[in-house]
Amino acid sequence: MKAFNLPDLGEGLAESEIVQWHVNIGDYVEVDQIVLTVETAKATVEVPAPCSGKIISRHGEAGDVIGIGSLLLEIEESAASVPSRPQTSPQKNDAATVVGTVAQDSHDINVDEFWVGSSQLEKSEHPLSAMPSARLLAQKLGVDLSTITGSGPDGVILDKDVYNACDKQLPGTEVLKGARRSMVGAMAESHHNIAAVTITEEASLAAWQPQQDITCRLVQAIVNACKKEPALNAWFDAETMTRCLHHTVNIGIAVDSKHGLYVPVLRNADEYNSNGIRLWVDKTVAGIRERKIGREQLQHATITLSNFGAIAGIFATPVVTPPQVAIIGAGRVIEKLVLEQGEVKAVKALPLSMTFDHRACTGGEAARFMKALVDHLQQPSA
Repeated sequence: MKAFNLPDLGEGLAESEIVQWHVNIGDYVEVDQIVLTVETAKATVEVPAPCSGKIISRHGEAGDVIGIGSLLLEIEESAASVPSRPQTSPQKNDAATVVGTVAQDSHDINVDEFWVGSSQLEKSEHPLSAMPSARLLAQKLGVDLSTITGSGPDGVILDKDVYNACDKQLPGTEVLKGARRSMVGAMAESHHNIAAVTITEEASLAAWQPQQDITCRLVQAIVNACKKEPALNAWFDAETMTRCLHHTVNIGIAVDSKHGLYVPVLRNADEYNSNGIRLWVDKTVAGIRERKIGREQLQHATITLSNFGAIAGIFATPVVTPPQVAIIGAGRVIEKLVLEQGEVKAVKALPLSMTFDHRACTGGEAARFMKALVDHLQQPSA
């Protein structure tokens, strides 16, 4: 009797939901016959039988969430299901069984099927096996799987193998990974789901003392504005129609790097003075450049600051990251001529842009927040 466990479906996904069983106890199945459909966070996957035989037991029902390695079926094998090639470690080969057609609603790609056991041997002298996600990538990137040597168990082709082959096949073409890959999903989610509105203002720096730290002043001004208008220091869940107003201010500070955009979070920003903010920023930026920043350092922001003006730009329409409802952008400090008591005077000004989710914030709340932000920045010191 052969025990068939849920195989690794790729992309590091540990769980799958059973969508539909296609066989019942007592049914006779052929090798590669689809026995059930499961859904992961990334795809719907049809799982084939690893051998021919009679279904003795079936484990799990539609709607159940099961983990990798969970028992799915027990099959009483028939003689026809025994592979013709030698098996040096049957148990390992069973564990490496791969699965079939991948379907994703967001892609118009027909991913070729997976064959296991004797069916594959009929098609090729050297069996080709790859994870569903790797086959999807190969289809999208135009990579020929037959030219790849897999680095997974028993030579199974993984996503990273397809990436490496693509880099060699298409010089100058970069497959997005890491922070850049994460940014794609975050920006797409924001574009599709948020009712974004941007409001702009300028803060006069005429009263500032020499050599003031702009980032520190911005952090302190955001903390002050969050206390005066907490509607912008919030999370919003459209599915449950709930809004969470935060009492603490956790500011995500966008940091540009050669590896992509990172947004580490200064938690409890209201507890930091200017020196503390600067030390945190310097240490965090150094960690990002050395790629030594933990995932926990990028979580739980309640509002975000993007100081893009340190590079270039005056005004912008920064992108809100759900579940947050606001992001503040600071532009390049400019010099302006203003009329003061009948006299023309040159002053420096800091352009400010704030995008907010109009589903969760009113225009009045956003305007009051911006006014509090500007008022604080126009003081001689924090």
